[in-house]
Amino acid sequence: MKQVFQRPESLTDVQMHYCPGCTHGIIHRLVAEAIDDLGVRESAIGVASVGCSVFAYDYFNCDMQQAAHGRAPAVATGIKRVLPDRIVFTYQGDGDLASIGMAEIVHAAARGENITVVFINNAIYGMTSGQMAPTTLLGQKTTTTPQGRSIEANGYPIRVSELLATLDGAAYIERVSTHDPKHVRQAGRAIKKAFQTQLEGRGFALVEVLSTCSVNWGMTPQEALDWMRDNMVPYYPLGVYKDSARKEEAAHD
Repeated sequence: MKQVFQRPESLTDVQMHYCPGCTHGIIHRLVAEAIDDLGVRESAIGVASVGCSVFAYDYFNCDMQQAAHGRAPAVATGIKRVLPDRIVFTYQGDGDLASIGMAEIVHAAARGENITVVFINNAIYGMTSGQMAPTTLLGQKTTTTPQGRSIEANGYPIRVSELLATLDGAAYIERVSTHDPKHVRQAGRAIKKAFQTQLEGRGFALVEVLSTCSVNWGMTPQEALDWMRDNMVPYYPLGVYKDSARKEEAAHD
């Protein structure tokens, strides 16, 4: 029988620990497929964050480094500067990147570090039982906002892609989603382009991927996908927020 679908070489044959309905596993596969398609597995180095994806080093079949909470961009910067011929990427959640690690990601983008960042936005702290994250939506209930996030007490959710796109050092910024197969395929193309941006030496690239946390949201997996589509996508619009390659193409026209 002809095999038409198989595990990417850049994923290990290890059962993942993620909760039922979590889309981390899907996104892991997209990252692995991009690495395989570009033929860079032997030169890839991933940096795992602290959060639900803390065991990413067990799942990616390439060199991996564990970073302290929020410090993945700094670790990736050091690796890339010492080994500029390697393809260096971070895999970070919203609590890691947009809270304790906000200064790290902003300055990595401002410096134009030639690294690739895969940023998972599920609007909550998943690993630590569902506290409010910087990306938690207004009115969203969490363990630390049991009445719902309010502007008066908690401020507004942070739109990371829009923020980073204002920085001159950012070369490619895109927000995608995983709420249905069509958007999963689009997410895969964006992640591959983020790696291509690094291969071409263009500078900092980040793909923000909207994801689910059905357990901490208190929903079934299907309800979580629907909630992400109906609530997260309107607040976090999908699309390309910056692409230096497009500007260069336009300049040559």
